[in-house]
Amino acid sequence: MTLEQLVAEIERRGQAELAAIEAARATQATQIAAQRDAEIAALRAEATRVADTEAARERAQRIAAAKLQARKLLYEAREARLEQALVETRDLLRTYADSDAYPATLKRMYDTATDRLGKQVRVMGRSADAARLSKVAGKAADGTALPILGGLVAETTDGSRRLNLSFDELLRLHEDQVRELLS
Repeated sequence: MTLEQLVAEIERRGQAELAAIEAARATQATQIAAQRDAEIAALRAEATRVADTEAARERAQRIAAAKLQARKLLYEAREARLEQALVETRDLLRTYADSDAYPATLKRMYDTATDRLGKQVRVMGRSADAARLSKVAGKAADGTALPILGGLVAETTDGSRRLNLSFDELLRLHEDQVRELLS
């Protein structure tokens, strides 16, 4: 074999090895690009999933907050309406305390007080009711004026027991029932 043939054979083998290396490099580059694209797609899919989850959670929180705010506003409106109705009820009781039927009510209240506390009681009420109480209770009427809408407060003479039949107290005791009726 001549030197030229030997050089040609070395060049041919070098070219073959270079072509094999280039083919391997191209295959590896294709694999790396495919792997990169797959990882990018997986990261995008994960980011989309996380973003959707966060958006759904945020949406659910906003909806829950809006529902809570709506319930709060409804409750406040209902309470305001009930408070207004209680104010109107107090006004009606004041009006009733000036009506012609009120003395009969005072008489029934006095009878109830004497039934529960005994005959020896002191009776107190509004200053506007002093004459009425004297008429109903006689000597049992105490001149002490109370800041009430109407009705009376009876107490045993020794002060050990007390029965509050004032409109204020009766309304307070039955406020839940009144609220139920008004709602």
